Amino acid sequence: MYYPYVPHYRQPDSQQRIRTITVTGKGTVSVQPDIARIQLGVVTEGESLRQTQQENAQTMNQVIESLVALGISRENIQTTAYNILPRYDYVDGQQVFRGYEVRNEITVEVSMIEQTGTIIDVAVENGVNHVSNIQFTVQDRQRIYQEALVSALEDARVKAQTIAQTMQLNLDPTPIRIVEEVTDDPITYQTFVASVDSLTTPIEPGEIIIMAKVDVKFQY
Repeated sequence: MYYPYVPHYRQPDSQQRIRTITVTGKGTVSVQPDIARIQLGVVTEGESLRQTQQENAQTMNQVIESLVALGISRENIQTTAYNILPRYDYVDGQQVFRGYEVRNEITVEVSMIEQTGTIIDVAVENGVNHVSNIQFTVQDRQRIYQEALVSALEDARVKAQTIAQTMQLNLDPTPIRIVEEVTDDPITYQTFVASVDSLTTPIEPGEIIIMAKVDVKFQY
């Protein structure tokens, strides 16, 4: 009986055929902040909710007017939180209603960051009794981040070349995969309870470090 010869071709093993290196690249850019965001709060307590709300509103209006007098645009003053909370005391294991707490918070954004301490002091003098989450950032963050991203990609390329040269690998310089790791906006902040007895509040924004990070896969 005649059996025709059929040639057999072995399919290459994809795991053996494609060999890769994955490296992590990081890039950073240090910049001086040019925007400050200051969160200011007025907290009032009282037995009557209506009276406590009115007192809180009057104080906050006074705070806002004092900030406007400093040259801050009303567009840069935004209400970010308003809470009404009942307060209780415990007497002989029993919950006794004490009154209400009204908390009103605004965020002030300014480009004159050197006046951050003055803004806090003026706000405190006009009724603010809680200052928190002072943030410093940059206006053109996207452009600066792109600079950091370029540095991160270059860092990944150099790392891959170093590995390839050390291990005597024939590296393809064109990546087959790039994954960008997103990070939060860099900020510096302080949280404290303000006091009208304090001197001019010293605020040092320092420098902001904007970082980019990528995972890059190369083939060899």
